[in-house]
Amino acid sequence: MIVCSIAALALVLERLSSLRGVRVAPPRLLDEVMSVTRASLPAADVVNKLAGNSVLGMVLASGLRAVIAEPRITESALRGTFESAGRAAVHRLERYLNALGTIASAAPLLGLMGTVIGMIEIFGSQSPTGGSNPALLAHGISVALYNTAFGLMIAIPSLMFYRYFRGQVDGFTIDMEQAADRLVPHLLRFTVPRAPG
Repeated sequence: MIVCSIAALALVLERLSSLRGVRVAPPRLLDEVMSVTRASLPAADVVNKLAGNSVLGMVLASGLRAVIAEPRITESALRGTFESAGRAAVHRLERYLNALGTIASAAPLLGLMGTVIGMIEIFGSQSPTGGSNPALLAHGISVALYNTAFGLMIAIPSLMFYRYFRGQVDGFTIDMEQAADRLVPHLLRFTVPRAPG
């Protein structure tokens, strides 16, 4: 139980740090990219700097790289590039969430198991002739129930943070999809149309 509580706390702190809006999807980033690429495509070092800026920057940089590498890229191929980068970005955003969800699910069960084992020990220590002390029995049961309470104390905040982080990831996913949708027609201006046939 102690290991679960330490792991849950570490995961929550790591996700609170990693899922900040500035690190994932800075609000003005798309406008800055469209402003920089208004007249021409940027140099490779600018694209690399964009990719290192944030998760959204990495997605947008993948589209820029695709257009720079293949000037005749089609709209569907460009959208495919954005989708592939978006899936990788979402996978990165969801890192450790399954572990946090598992702790939220397992902690009450571990607490219940501790309680059951404690109850077995308490009832096993009672004499079979019936000469048991009710006050001692009640105290033993209350101590055994601490395990369940401790499991719930770990599970409830873990579940709340899991749901909160899941909602954040969903929101960031929508933001990245909308940003890519806005950037596709902007980048297609720099492509060379394919010859018919």
